[in-house]
Amino acid sequence: MAKNIIYSVEDTPPLPVLILAGAQHVLTLFGATTLVPLIFGPAMGMTTPQIAAFVSCVYLAMGLSTLLQTSRFGSGLPIVQGSSFSFIPPVMTIIGIYGTMGPEVCMQYIGGALILGGLLLGIVGYTRLVGKLKKFIGPITIGPTIMAIGFSLAPVAVGMNAANYWPASLGVVFLIFLFSLRSDNKFLNIFSILSSVVIVYLLSLLASLSGFISMDHPVFINLESVYSAPWFRFTGITPWGMPKFSLMAFGAILAGFFAVFIESIGDYFNVSNAAGLPDPTEDTINRGIGAEGIGCVIGGLTGAVACTSYTENIGLIGLTGVASRNVVRAGAVILLIMSLIGKLGALIATIPTPIIGGCYIALFGIIGALGIQALMRADMGSQRNVMIVGFAFLMALGLPSWVGEHKDLFFSLGILGEILWAIGNTAMAVAGISACILDNLIPGSMKERGLQR
Repeated sequence: MAKNIIYSVEDTPPLPVLILAGAQHVLTLFGATTLVPLIFGPAMGMTTPQIAAFVSCVYLAMGLSTLLQTSRFGSGLPIVQGSSFSFIPPVMTIIGIYGTMGPEVCMQYIGGALILGGLLLGIVGYTRLVGKLKKFIGPITIGPTIMAIGFSLAPVAVGMNAANYWPASLGVVFLIFLFSLRSDNKFLNIFSILSSVVIVYLLSLLASLSGFISMDHPVFINLESVYSAPWFRFTGITPWGMPKFSLMAFGAILAGFFAVFIESIGDYFNVSNAAGLPDPTEDTINRGIGAEGIGCVIGGLTGAVACTSYTENIGLIGLTGVASRNVVRAGAVILLIMSLIGKLGALIATIPTPIIGGCYIALFGIIGALGIQALMRADMGSQRNVMIVGFAFLMALGLPSWVGEHKDLFFSLGILGEILWAIGNTAMAVAGISACILDNLIPGSMKERGLQR
């Protein structure tokens, strides 16, 4: 890859290239990063102005986290931090617990859980525990965990969003598949999700402004909140109120940190390869994981969501040959500027839920399929592995509903019971824990388990 690099990690391109290449990183992460607050906001019952502020909080946190990750306190690799899909199931569990108290209180508990979990991940990284832990986590653990992340979110994608108006949702899905798989245009390939959303949004806006659809239609777009939103908005620290700390919320969100820990290690190797660098050292990986933990603390303090390394942006480095660390930092500064533009967040908050639902259907399905892809590194012709994966995934699909129905039983056990209830109510946690325990207890060769390099 090194011979294809136009600007290496240490290079600083001319200012116009620096800004444009940084903006391209922002555009690449824009769609997926923006989707995460658009999932949580409506689930908590946020108003359109509150969702707009939430989006601004996310841009602020991701910009700060990216600057930290590219510094000497992080991995120093040209890797962007964005909203993590791995935290959707556990955060939805927290919303299910505290959602009736209102969005502000719910965000306070999410913030507290992110701070506690982020500190734990930071300790794991900065105390150099990563190397000791990762040898217990192989494809047999990773596969079911990622599968559970994607496939367990099917009710969110279909029932809560897409089913509100199928033509818009399926239109988005159709365009994503068209631009991703059938188009020869690299621009459309890279921005397939963003382009699909914009096209269906503009059609919905045209139908709304022309009076073709009524105000109570699921894809009607009202721009009044955009007109009334301020141009400048600084959300600052704890915009939803001081974080609230709950062991139950902390127990639920640990599953997200477990998944991020796994994903990010792979991303450090991938970005090093794309940037023409040697494989990352254990020190680089430790600092990267530590920085991601502190990034999640930043997310909790700024009223945002958790962060993680973005694979899409690693692909962008391979496509463009621009691996400059300063380009990624320029993208982070652009994110910080975007967080200050109040009307931008307000405009994003007007995207109708059926359009978001179409994105969910495409993205959550892909996430689930990536878990299947991860299993290909192990010997899936092995009866041992088939039984472990089958058991873990079945438990992930079945156990959370039983645990949810027996809340009183778990809560009668005290704090420990509350933590167990939160973990058992999260499909990805059930899958990851089940697979990890069985994979390390049941004898199997390193090659069979997919751990042989």
